[in-house]
Amino acid sequence: MEHGNYLFTSESVSEGHPDKVCDRISDAIVDAFLSQEPQARVAVETLATTNRIVLAGEVRGPESITPAVMEDVARRAVKDIGYDQDGFSWKDLEVEVLVHQQSADIAVGVDAAGNKDEGAGDQGIMFGFACNETDSLMPAPIHFAHSVLRSLAEARHSGAEPRLGPDAKSQVTLQYENGRPARTTSIVLSTQHDESLTQDEVRRIVRPHVVNCLPEGWMCPEAEFYVNPTGRFVIGGPDGDCGLTGRKIIVDTYGGAAPHGGGAFSGKDPSKVDRSAAYAARYLAKNVVAAGLAERCLLQLSYAIGVSRPLSVYIQTDGTAQVDTARLEKVLRELMDLSPRGIREHLNLNRPIYARTAAYGHFGRPTEADGGFSWERLDLVEDLKSAFNA
Repeated sequence: MEHGNYLFTSESVSEGHPDKVCDRISDAIVDAFLSQEPQARVAVETLATTNRIVLAGEVRGPESITPAVMEDVARRAVKDIGYDQDGFSWKDLEVEVLVHQQSADIAVGVDAAGNKDEGAGDQGIMFGFACNETDSLMPAPIHFAHSVLRSLAEARHSGAEPRLGPDAKSQVTLQYENGRPARTTSIVLSTQHDESLTQDEVRRIVRPHVVNCLPEGWMCPEAEFYVNPTGRFVIGGPDGDCGLTGRKIIVDTYGGAAPHGGGAFSGKDPSKVDRSAAYAARYLAKNVVAAGLAERCLLQLSYAIGVSRPLSVYIQTDGTAQVDTARLEKVLRELMDLSPRGIREHLNLNRPIYARTAAYGHFGRPTEADGGFSWERLDLVEDLKSAFNA
């Protein structure tokens, strides 16, 4: 992205958005398998529509995770999100489980054997990004778009705002001046609500959440604050629109401020480089920016199915690097083994830590005591500074 004066917009969707319901269910199933067998292989997709969920995919793991267990996992995920309404209720929705065993052909190519290290679960390109626009080292538009929806979700779950529903979307447009975010020019917020609320009442409920999530003085003009623009949002979630796993990959990452390799994360165990290598790329890019070696860092990795080493490592800093980028690529390879096994071991990814990632972004989140969001750690900063005498 060129530096200068421009507007940039990012969107977020809540945990109750139909696609996010599916991401949550798929990741909850990944967690169920990993909690029983850390080396389990899981690739599960979810479809959700009016009072119905369909699970499909392939797995290799403990026989204790039966179709009945997967159905229960799906219902509990829907309950936790908060859906108990006409047209989509955790209590009586139908769950169809069409999950089968992983292909033996994939297993042969991916598994370690003899002198062969474990290979990537698929070919693909993955990107990681970090910038110094926010304390989380995330682009500001997606950071604020997530923050608003998380604030509303917390109020709903706590009972402070019981008349709001689980389904919501936000969109934040920022004015950049000299390449830095300066203020908000417009905000769009749509949230499911009780049918007793008017559009003006919804606006009064959500406005403080928006103001509190923005820097002081950054609230957009009232004429550019769009709340439920259609005027009514009572029917929501999978009853209002079909949901699928993996359809919100830009929401999941950097809000469009950086490229995306195209592979979704949710529903995949960490042997799949779509997920683990994207986490590794974010981890490395974030540590580069935190170490002061660049103001912005985009890192691309590429893999071939069955091959352990990355085929390429590429870094772009938009001219903000304080060090030679070719040497930086070499140093990062030395600091972290970027094979699928190396990534999983370095970030300790073979754990049931994924359901929590399914909404409000996989990046820019605080690390957690049980290892959740381990890719947000800054434990390479001192090594990077030392390598460049920074």
